[in-house]
Amino acid sequence: MAKKIVNNVEMDMTAEEEAQKVTDAENFQKELNERQALKDLKASAKAKLIAGEALTEDEANTIVL
Repeated sequence: MAKKIVNNVEMDMTAEEEAQKVTDAENFQKELNERQALKDLKASAKAKLIAGEALTEDEANTIVL
């Protein structure tokens, strides 16, 4: 079992706490991946605009006027 510290006392985590910790870590990683995908899409749109190439619909949707 995983450990947690409460009031300077080391304790075992409950099964529910361990499950929540895993869920939180997965959600955090998903959020990081989504942010990176958006950054990449914006960079692609910018590069295509500079090169005078046509944008995809998703790339066009990232542009704020």
